[in-house]
Amino acid sequence: MKAIGYNQAGPITALDALIEFETETPALGPRDLLVEVRGISVNPVDVKVRANMAPDMGTKIIGYDAAGIVRKVGNDVKKFEVGDEVLYAGDITRPGTNSELHAVDERIVGKKPKSLGFAEAAGFPLTSITAWELLFDSLGIKEGEGKGDSILIIGGAGGVGSILIQLAKKLTGLTVIATASRPETIEWVQKMGTDHVINHRESLVDQVKELGLKPRYVAALTGTDGHFPAIVELIKPRGHVAFIDDPETLDIMPGKLKALSFSWEFMFASSMHQTDDIEKQHELLNRVSELIDDGTLISTVTGNLGKISAETLKDAHAQQESGRVIGKNVLEGF
Repeated sequence: MKAIGYNQAGPITALDALIEFETETPALGPRDLLVEVRGISVNPVDVKVRANMAPDMGTKIIGYDAAGIVRKVGNDVKKFEVGDEVLYAGDITRPGTNSELHAVDERIVGKKPKSLGFAEAAGFPLTSITAWELLFDSLGIKEGEGKGDSILIIGGAGGVGSILIQLAKKLTGLTVIATASRPETIEWVQKMGTDHVINHRESLVDQVKELGLKPRYVAALTGTDGHFPAIVELIKPRGHVAFIDDPETLDIMPGKLKALSFSWEFMFASSMHQTDDIEKQHELLNRVSELIDDGTLISTVTGNLGKISAETLKDAHAQQESGRVIGKNVLEGF
């Protein structure tokens, strides 16, 4: 089968930053599906792995979103059959989705929304799982609750922020404050449904105070190093902060005087550690598909970069590295 991968970690500008090659069809474990990949998307994790993690041996295949058709099932598969249309974000410890065929544990796979094509559907899994787990597991908010409280989402126009705004607005009573700094990103987070927009390049504290709000929850999606003092100052006592980015240092002691809670969200933790509740991601993705099909959630895809190739993937990685991607970029299958 065809696949795209890399042999050496480094910048996307290198000639061989990503290469197309032939490799064996993956063998299946007992709970695995073999999926014909019809669409993928690119996330910050793709860029981080390619730039910083040298392959243990050979050529490393990355890619952590896919939608496609089940072509074969493992001996103990219970949830899917050959021919089913699916979507998922995969497992960071296994070969990725930038390939014609891909093996994935059925317990982290959901049904593809009927209303979306494969490429557009591939824009949802990783960001939906991350946003859902952050909101309902890490922050502990329950569906239908949160009225009278607010959540500040730092980095509202990215892939996770775009879904998180929608989930918070459609499934909870929270007032949503999202940050954005450019005219096009401000327009985007308004389209996603945020109640208020503030600029993360200006004082968060001053802007939130002007709104007359004091958030109980903060979703720190990007720039946590620089924004942390403001987060501690503006959040309510006994508030809760959830992070997804990678701050170089994070001293949480200033949060003690407000008795703050802190959580990390990392959607690969379930598959990486084979947690007892790993099947929650299957259930979550099925619910997301239903919410898409009934119109509750709208697409966050802003760019389709064409068929998967070394060149189109290089373009997608370069755009992601620029920090200026709004929503999600997707690609069609080979």
